Amino acid sequence: MRCYEHLYVGEKAKRVRFGILQGLREKKLQPEVYVITPPGNGNNVLDIYPSAMLLLPPYREQELLILGIAVTYWEALEVVREIVDDMYRQTGEFCLDTFLKRDGSFRTDK
Repeated sequence: MRCYEHLYVGEKAKRVRFGILQGLREKKLQPEVYVITPPGNGNNVLDIYPSAMLLLPPYREQELLILGIAVTYWEALEVVREIVDDMYRQTGEFCLDTFLKRDGSFRTDK
């Protein structure tokens, strides 16, 4: 698991940010915590996963980039909206690769 340098954090998640990130690193069960990642397929702009899903074998071995964290699904939707708004403002399109490359803090060719 890697965290985006400019991690997006929901309002409720801000209060417990350190605990959430520590729990993700230590692979602990965290009910109501959601993570926002780049899409697993080409049809989405972003993916939202309950953090418990990251404990399952197929996801446990993946090296996911965490773009945002939230407490509750509704907060995760707000965080996604914020990311998409920033993406469109900075690039004029809905392309995550362009957004991350333009930011300069992440390279997609790693």
